Amino acid sequence: MYTELAILAVFTLCYSVVAGRFERSMISGPMVFVVVGFVLGPSVLNWLDNDLDGKGIRVFADITLAIVLFCDASNSNLSVLKKHINIPTRMLLYGLPGAILLGFAAGYVLFPNLSVFEIAALATMLAATDAALGKAVVSSPIVPAPLREGLNIESGLNDGICVPILFVFLALAAGTVAEGQVSELAVHFLVEELGIGLLVGLTTSFIGASLIKICHKKGWITDVWSQNIVLSLALSCFALAQELGGSGYIAAFSGGLLFGYLCHESKHKLLLPTEGIGEIMALLTWLLFGALVIGNAFHEFTWTMLIYALLSLTVVRMLPIFLALGRNGGNTPSRLFLGWFGPRGLASIVFVIIMLDRELPGGDFMAMTVTCTVFISLILHGMSAQPLAKWISKRAD
Repeated sequence: MYTELAILAVFTLCYSVVAGRFERSMISGPMVFVVVGFVLGPSVLNWLDNDLDGKGIRVFADITLAIVLFCDASNSNLSVLKKHINIPTRMLLYGLPGAILLGFAAGYVLFPNLSVFEIAALATMLAATDAALGKAVVSSPIVPAPLREGLNIESGLNDGICVPILFVFLALAAGTVAEGQVSELAVHFLVEELGIGLLVGLTTSFIGASLIKICHKKGWITDVWSQNIVLSLALSCFALAQELGGSGYIAAFSGGLLFGYLCHESKHKLLLPTEGIGEIMALLTWLLFGALVIGNAFHEFTWTMLIYALLSLTVVRMLPIFLALGRNGGNTPSRLFLGWFGPRGLASIVFVIIMLDRELPGGDFMAMTVTCTVFISLILHGMSAQPLAKWISKRAD
């Protein structure tokens, strides 16, 4: 255990001192960590053992995603978002369902070995975008603010919206619910996941922000313990919502939005330590992905998986977003940019682990397809982030 800990710690230290250099290049941090994870894993050097089970990976990825969502939401520019709220609204209301439908159509043609509901679940797992992988674009100052805020809000909410949809399709695929009960089950999941998630996130952040202000005025907050406030608040939003049956992702993101609004004067100082923790955890998740997932799955990728992955990242995602935005989404380059930057990552990995627990007949095949898509997304979106950010800065409205 200590050998593996030493390897992870030393490599993280080495990357931390040169991270700025990678951020200005076409090679992203997640790409570096996946490659290193693959080399250190059982497939090559075997320095990282395959002892971590799916539940352990899910918990680690869940916590990472909660931290990233809370911090990204807190950093949102609400004045810009208020003026351009139509962009994320259209992407979520029309683009997300369109991507699921188009993903289902592509899967229906390419995967005759899967049932209808398994294909629908696959399309849903790959409809959610990754806030962590999109950070290079969302945080880039040269990308126009309306586009940055639109992508930030979309990636923060679409994974939470996809959860109840996925649960319905998984229940149908496993045969645990009758088709006549679908609408009732869907409404139940939607209201429960979104309603409880929003309620817990907003309530917890309001209480937390109020405590921060009161205790700060009394001088009870020290410099050391102030660095733990945001981390504790983000995890509280996520864990409480999950425990109460709601969406922890929705709770973390909505809580972050309210926290950023209530503590706008001091939020950057409070957020910085937690953002650093979130970055490290996200990259370590990608290292585990490279070591434990890619190493075992690489030889099982098929041509149909590769074709579906490429379609999922391009036509399946970009066409619904382009049509959903219409003229309200800016000019053609802006709409194409918003459509392209829908990377698949942590949320899809968590969805795969949830799906594998259901033991579906086509579960392993679906997991390989999602893994293939995430791996290709990691490369394509990582390499294109900097060049396309410069491109859109000159061509957006």
